[in-house]
Amino acid sequence: MRAIFTALALALALPIAACSSDASEEARVATIPVTITAAGTAHVFNVEVARTDAEQDQGLMFRTSLPADGGMLFPFEKPRIGSFWMKNTLIPLDMIFIRADGSIDRIAENTIPESLEPVVSGGEVSAVLELAGGTAAKLGIDETAKVTWKD
Repeated sequence: MRAIFTALALALALPIAACSSDASEEARVATIPVTITAAGTAHVFNVEVARTDAEQDQGLMFRTSLPADGGMLFPFEKPRIGSFWMKNTLIPLDMIFIRADGSIDRIAENTIPESLEPVVSGGEVSAVLELAGGTAAKLGIDETAKVTWKD
């Protein structure tokens, strides 16, 4: 009889655990569209948003790949000098430092994986967008482009 109750309890618990696991996984990979308009062409990326300090500390660390249209957005509460490093980041990234008006302050292309050297904006920025290394050059994105998103 005890074995029947144990089996019943496990049968009921498994779907609940699976649902909660799926829900947390879905929340982790939720994305928003970010548009970069360069030379009259709009490029749309579906990016994760690092909103909390913990999410911003983690960033794209330990990822072994990034979709061509993927990335991560780091919005700041108020404009500041942006400074990032590549510790535990295994893939090269393009870091786009974005001013409050959506203009681009600086693009750091193909940052070096696992480097401890700071990658710093040129001035105060409101956000940083990380894309797969080489994306800016491939799409002709430079400091004349505009970046927009709705959060």
